[in-house]
Amino acid sequence: MAGGSCFPYLTAEITHFHVTCPPYTYHIQPNSKFHIHKMLHHNNIKDHTISSSPSVSSCLQAAGCSDKAEVILTRRRRTELRWLKALSHGDDSLINIKQFVKVQDPPLCEHDHDHDFAHRCSVIGRRREMEDAVSVELGFVEFSNSRKFDFYGVYDGHGGSRVASACRERLHKLVAGEMLVRNASVEGVNWEGLMVEGFAKMDEEVNETDIVGSMGSTAVVAVVGDEEIVVANCGDSRAVLCRGGVVVPMSNDHKPDRPDELERIKHSGGRVVNWNGQRVLGILSTSRSIGDQHLKPYVIAKPEVIVKKREDKDEFIILASDGLWDVISNDLACHVVQKCLDGRIICRRRSNDSKYRITNAAVVLTELAMARGSKDNISVVVVNLKIRSHVVGDT
Repeated sequence: MAGGSCFPYLTAEITHFHVTCPPYTYHIQPNSKFHIHKMLHHNNIKDHTISSSPSVSSCLQAAGCSDKAEVILTRRRRTELRWLKALSHGDDSLINIKQFVKVQDPPLCEHDHDHDFAHRCSVIGRRREMEDAVSVELGFVEFSNSRKFDFYGVYDGHGGSRVASACRERLHKLVAGEMLVRNASVEGVNWEGLMVEGFAKMDEEVNETDIVGSMGSTAVVAVVGDEEIVVANCGDSRAVLCRGGVVVPMSNDHKPDRPDELERIKHSGGRVVNWNGQRVLGILSTSRSIGDQHLKPYVIAKPEVIVKKREDKDEFIILASDGLWDVISNDLACHVVQKCLDGRIICRRRSNDSKYRITNAAVVLTELAMARGSKDNISVVVVNLKIRSHVVGDT
């Protein structure tokens, strides 16, 4: 290697290399540029062991990547991402290999609802357990006047996945029931009251279940009709609308240090403690959720509701868990989706056919969040509002 730039000997269990240049991944094949470094040839294929490694900059330069690229080791098992632990053998001069090397398992990406107007994608990320859940219910309510609505939901569980899973199975049904009772097909329906009641019933169902214990879940849902978009949010998952190229937030994160939330918690007799971030009683990093019976009345299940009349310039809406929003801004997310829908960004596993572009958008957002170091489960739903849904009851 030029200049003799290399690490002292390291040992790490691996199967094969690939290099990512966010948001795309390029696999390093045998005989590629990466293999010009002799130090990388010193490996034991049988034991999946590499005994030494050159410097990061030299590797990336040889592979033709930017210095912001990541060297990734991919396992065969489909579990969560884990940091690779390198053995330094007491050599303090070693650079910490986990600054640039990660173990990545193939993402679990859901494709149950592939349509040319909506797509969802969920990955376990660097967590040990998948606690997110996603709901896509097309034509979940239809009225006699032919008005119909689609339902999209993202649920970010904590303490376990059971509350998020329960929300996926039940919340759209509870909201549908309220819509039918209140006749949401007519003008002037109280969408806020409707959503608040649906969430309250969901919270009641969850808290009546003993097995849930201290589990909970955020919930951001969108009801999309021909004339309106209704978003209800409880927690720190988020919804964003792109309207004529302008980013329109459709929800506000419920964080314990948000001034109005902090005042509400204190007024209820609770406290916000800085314990690895601002948390309710030093436990929960969101101030509203479904479940979490042990933190009531400080943590509530009442959603904030935003209603927008549909406009011709509405382009798409993104719903996602905080695994995306922790590392990607509203503006960047909308910019990426716009480029995907225009065919200017193509997912490496998908065609550029127009019917796959909404799929590309959801997958690319997920991969970009992973490449930017998201530490949480990541769930994304992208809905193309330019194309109306004519599917009823496709679940």
